[in-house]
Amino acid sequence: MARNLRWVLLIVAVVSWCLVSTLEASEGDADPLYKSCVDQCQKTGCVGDNCFQHCKFSADGKAIDGPWYMQEPLYLRWKQWDCQSDCQYECMMTREEERKRNGEKPTKYFGKWPLKHVYGIQEPVSVAFSALDLAIQFHGWVSYFILVYYNLPLQPNRKTYYEYNGLLHIYAIIVMNSLFWSGVCHSRDVALTERLDYSSATVLAGFSLILAIIRSFSIHDKSAKVMVTAPILAVVATHILYLNFYNLDEGLHRKVIIGIGAVELVVWGVWAALTSHPSKWKLRAFFVSSILTMCLRMLDFPPYKGYVDAHALWRAAGIPLSYLWWSFACDDAVFRTTVLLKKSK
Repeated sequence: MARNLRWVLLIVAVVSWCLVSTLEASEGDADPLYKSCVDQCQKTGCVGDNCFQHCKFSADGKAIDGPWYMQEPLYLRWKQWDCQSDCQYECMMTREEERKRNGEKPTKYFGKWPLKHVYGIQEPVSVAFSALDLAIQFHGWVSYFILVYYNLPLQPNRKTYYEYNGLLHIYAIIVMNSLFWSGVCHSRDVALTERLDYSSATVLAGFSLILAIIRSFSIHDKSAKVMVTAPILAVVATHILYLNFYNLDEGLHRKVIIGIGAVELVVWGVWAALTSHPSKWKLRAFFVSSILTMCLRMLDFPPYKGYVDAHALWRAAGIPLSYLWWSFACDDAVFRTTVLLKKSK
């Protein structure tokens, strides 16, 4: 047991190191050359030889100095691209090309690394990985559903013996909702999509912590569940209200998510070290993989070839993690059902 606890403490130390190892970068949007480029583009509608259709329309999509039937099509307006955003993007990429030719390092613009767009999608690689992770989560949920309702014995009232079944169904819906809005936000980052993404991620982090505590400590008493759930839900609700109605603070949101995630990993880690679960190796692999994934999330480096950044790698790392989690959930359902069936006899 002492050896296992030392292993947990070592992993917690790794988490702490990851939390303080974030790199910082200067802000390119403060560059005078960049600002001058944007100002000139908004006046002329062009950056060099590239001119933008959005600069011919006002904020409500009506053509400037043109008849009503020249309004911009809805299929272009729904993305909320406008003259300013087009100019900012083109000036950013042009300025980065100049910096590369001069031997300078890439820098951030408005707190984010410059990423190349594909068909108007701001972060195409992150969108692809979010969609693939969503598919893996859905597949895992369906596999779990078939297992507990069709392959395992049911109680006379047609309910499952597995006492955490309801929690896992709720988790599946929450995690898929979070991945959906993550993909939307990576496609087009505006205030609305950011709020939906941050709110969904906060709900997922809070519920994942609740699930970790209830399963690790085998909590079955309803009053004990309320005592665990209530303070976590209070933190989640407060953070969501703060983001949506006071200040959409990305830095604060990141700290809250990482803080909740770190607590969840400690809970899983202690249980992984002490449990005699027949699939404990999967739980331990999930725990170690989660640690490494969190470290990936904390990394911060310029995008490779303009497409792959640390966030995209973090999304990619979450795909095998999702498969491993549902594999353990299925094993856990079989294990607990077997134990409860023996007790009932």
